Parts: sequence; structure tokens; C-alpha cells
Amino acid sequence: MHRFESSVALITGGSRGIGLAIARRLVDEGARVVITGRSQESLDAAVAELGADRATGVAGKADDPEHRAAVFAHIAERHGRLDHLVNNAGINPAYGPALEIEASAIRKILEVNVVAALEWTRAAVAAGLSRSIVNLSSISAVSAAPGIAFYGVSKAALMNLTIQLAHELAPGIRVNAVAPAVVKTAFARALYEGREAEVAAEYPLRRLGVPDDVAGPVAFLLSEDAAWITGQTILIDGGASLRPIG
Repeated sequence: MHRFESSVALITGGSRGIGLAIARRLVDEGARVVITGRSQESLDAAVAELGADRATGVAGKADDPEHRAAVFAHIAERHGRLDHLVNNAGINPAYGPALEIEASAIRKILEVNVVAALEWTRAAVAAGLSRSIVNLSSISAVSAAPGIAFYGVSKAALMNLTIQLAHELAPGIRVNAVAPAVVKTAFARALYEGREAEVAAEYPLRRLGVPDDVAGPVAFLLSEDAAWITGQTILIDGGASLRPIG
């Protein structure tokens, strides 16, 4: 398929894990991509994998306004257009019950996972974004999430932000989200490392996710195959939400 031929996509947090898998999927379908991440070294490796003729990377922190400005200046100079945005960058610097998380960590989680997503969207729209947005939420947004409680709160806020933006940006731009369960990435390692079989046994499909499991649905939502879908969140959870009561 070449659903993204001649299109330009920006993927925040695209140097590894789910973000890199999304970038790879879009490149494979014809897109040119700009990816962001905190580490220049990781970005360079990702661009080398994706192909320097199809991808570029700009290093910086997702919640840094100067970084955002540099990214959009780069997009304007190199491509002169922007069709798609994937708000993938996210953090979870604190593990534990919501009642025990430091206020400073709470603010940082919200700043990166929610406020920055809104700011990237604002900047993208101002730069002429023309087609679609996908936000990366989490299954922790729709259930209790021991150990990552406030991360779940932030991702629930992102799901609602998706709804609000879908309404405000229609009909020209579609906005959707995906909510993965545990995916085998460095970011989620603390949730399964040393007990993968035990965690996977809780999923009806009896395995954890891998980044490509998320990249496919994201590509679908960005594409014209989803032309009549906006304001929705797709759970990508290996059936975890099917657990019976009792």
C-alpha cells in the first residue's frame, strides 16, 4: 500500500519504540517523516534505519517551546507542508499510587503528556496541517493502573482532549487516539520485565504487544481509510478489556 505517497508526517517521540514503528510504517507506505526525541544519537540511528532520503530528526524536549519552533522551522524549510501529526511523546517519571506521587512529578507528567500534545497540535495547525492527527493514549486511561496511576490520569485527559480537538478542527482535520495495553518497549519494561509470561497470561491473546501492533492502527487512523472517523479512541490491548467480572 502507498496510502501516504507524497505526504509529510511529524511523529513526536519517534526515535524508538512505538514512535519509531509508526514512522517506519508511514515511510513504508510512501510518507516522508520528521521525528523528534531527546537524544540526538537515538534520532541519528532512527533516521539511518528509516532512510535519510525519507526521514529527518530534530532533538529536544517535547515540552520545550523553542524545540517546537525549531521543528516547525525545519518542516517549513525542508518540506513546505505538513499533512499528519502523531502526538506520541510521553513520560512517566514516577511509579506508585496517585496519593503518593510528588506534586512536581504530577505537573511534569501533565505538562508533557497533555499540555505539550495540545501545543504541538496548535503549532501544527498554525503551520498548515491539512489532514489528520493521532494521539497516543493508554489502556491505563480507562481502568485502574497500579504503579502508573497518574500516568493513567494524564492519558485519560489526552483521550478527552482528542474529543475536544476533533470537534474544534472538523471538518478539515480528523483527530483520533489509540490506547495500547502493555507493549514490549524500553519505556514499559518495568511493567513486564522478569515476569513477561505472567503478565501475558492475563491477556486473552496470551502475549504482550509489540510496537508494530500499534503502528498499524495508527496508520489506519491517519489514512483516508478512516476518512469518516474522528474523535474516537481505539483500544489496542490483546483483549485485556474483555476480562470477565467475578
